[in-house]
Amino acid sequence: ACRIVRRVITRSAEAVGEAALGVSAQQFADMEAQGAFALSWYANGLSYGIPREIDDWLAAGEDVLVNGSRGHLQNTRLRYPDVLVLLLTVDQTELRHRLLERGRESLIEIDQRLARNARFSEQLLADDPTVHVLDNSGPLEQTVERLLVCIDE
Repeated sequence: ACRIVRRVITRSAEAVGEAALGVSAQQFADMEAQGAFALSWYANGLSYGIPREIDDWLAAGEDVLVNGSRGHLQNTRLRYPDVLVLLLTVDQTELRHRLLERGRESLIEIDQRLARNARFSEQLLADDPTVHVLDNSGPLEQTVERLLVCIDE
């Protein structure tokens, strides 16, 4: 079995996208101060946290799937040396289309996000040959199939 982790994000819970737990910046800061997160980072104007309960799951021998951060990967590797890193990539044109459709960010924010995406992906692939790349430009079903193969290997 694989546990899929629900991230905590300083974004409205009603925002379109993933099934994250939306909290205020103050709530996030309080949770972080109380040690509620195994991992936390700041990106794209938001704070992100991975609940500490993943440590219990891992200690019990369970697999855990986390939507993490390329920019925070070094810290993740220090805390979890056996982590299997899967990099989801999307064609830049397709990513722009998806971000526009989602309607959560301004055009300037989308351009910044695209630039950050390209920079981090290139850097990560150049620095770490152990990263497994999953192209998510096509149908979701295909990406999920490839994800399951990577996890099973």
